[in-house]
Amino acid sequence: MTELLLGLAVGAGLILLANLALVRFARTGAKQAAAVVALVAVGLYVPYSIVRWPGGDVFAIHLCIYLLVSLACGMLLGARSGGKGLHWGPAVIGGFFVFVAVSGAVFVAVAERGLTPSLRDWLLPESKSGREVTSMFPGVVSHDFHQKEALYNRYLQQVERQQRRGWQVQKGWASDPRAGETGIFRVAVRTREGEPITGATVAGQFLRPSSNKQDVAFTLAETDPGVYESKLLLRWAGHWDLVLEIRKGEDLHEIRAVTQVLDR
Repeated sequence: MTELLLGLAVGAGLILLANLALVRFARTGAKQAAAVVALVAVGLYVPYSIVRWPGGDVFAIHLCIYLLVSLACGMLLGARSGGKGLHWGPAVIGGFFVFVAVSGAVFVAVAERGLTPSLRDWLLPESKSGREVTSMFPGVVSHDFHQKEALYNRYLQQVERQQRRGWQVQKGWASDPRAGETGIFRVAVRTREGEPITGATVAGQFLRPSSNKQDVAFTLAETDPGVYESKLLLRWAGHWDLVLEIRKGEDLHEIRAVTQVLDR
């Protein structure tokens, strides 16, 4: 279960329990209990989201579900305590918004994790190119593209110095990277004359454009003269940006690249 669905389920469950407790034990009216619980839920979730911003879509889905659950509790508990049946009008309206919010949550979850292999094979056509079909969001739209664009601008400022220095850098995976599987990422660094550059510090980040929470920082260890590598795990299929820094004394060499991670 994704973090989104887990947060929705836990939050909705706590709201339901709080409404039941206020009505049954505190003898609060159903409407008053629903209003108090809704205000408390919003008051707790909004500051939490400001500190750990999940994205506007996820924020809106959580607020919608939490408010709708509290509203439904007020309607159902109020009708039960009053001995009257629930009118179909509010029930239809509330049910519609619940459907919209739950559908949005499912779409976001599928975008993050993709469909299960069996459901993916049933719904999606077979690939004619021989490449695996992926059902998850490819990660090409950035929520914080301004911040990551700054990294790219800084990289451009290094280009002229790097061209004069003439280091030769080869980088890549030992085998095709797959989501959720550990792979070996390797970098070979040589001078303009082809001599290996030893004792350098090689580090960087794989940046997921769709969410900085998925970014992966790494440091490579020197395994042979001028060869640096490490085992890395990228959990999501699709597009990843690579920012690589190679430091040797006062010299800094930066590389910007892109890698594609295959679905499992």
